[in-house]
Amino acid sequence: MLIEIPNVLTKQQIQQCRQLMCEAEWVDGNVTSGTLSALAKNNMQLPEGSPAARQIGDVIQDALGLNALFISAALPLKVFPPLFNRYETGQAFDTHVDNAIRQLRGTNFRIRSDLSATLFFSEPDEYEGGVLTIEDVFGSQEVKLAAGSMVLYPSSSLHHVTPVVSGTRISSFFWMQSMVRDDAHRTLLFQLDKSIQKLTIDRGGKDFEVVSLTGIYHNLLRMWADS
Repeated sequence: MLIEIPNVLTKQQIQQCRQLMCEAEWVDGNVTSGTLSALAKNNMQLPEGSPAARQIGDVIQDALGLNALFISAALPLKVFPPLFNRYETGQAFDTHVDNAIRQLRGTNFRIRSDLSATLFFSEPDEYEGGVLTIEDVFGSQEVKLAAGSMVLYPSSSLHHVTPVVSGTRISSFFWMQSMVRDDAHRTLLFQLDKSIQKLTIDRGGKDFEVVSLTGIYHNLLRMWADS
């Protein structure tokens, strides 16, 4: 399941975060790469755990905690602290798959990467190329979203970023461990949740069918979720 989530951050938040990025030091993006990814990756990155990365990461995580679409789609159990990359002209990231387990350096915090996310900080007209292309059972999808918007997709997906032809592409990337491990189960729960929300608006929360479907949703979640 691939889901675009618009307006995770406001324009003001984007502007403030980009100012912090502008003042920060960037390093080679391979500081967080595995062996195979290092052969494919060519970009720059904010150092993991740097003051700018932590501050902007907190803004993102606070926003995600208030985003109903994100919560419904991801059913997050743990979120890896957001990382940040920058692609200049000629830089790209060839086809790869994200590591199954991510551990925060110097800590015992680790997650199983069920879902990957890219949150855009550059507007589409600020750069040419730099298209995130995701391949999975839903086919090949090209993603280039407005600043502040995010794409959420299974971490098992093959994906790549095409070479930037001009301009600068800045984004955040991170992973989630969902309460529901299986992508097909998450998809069913997400579709059911959307239907319940629509029926609640159309019929009201006390409608018998709405209450019945809500019970089914929670019983399925109870069956499939880890906590």
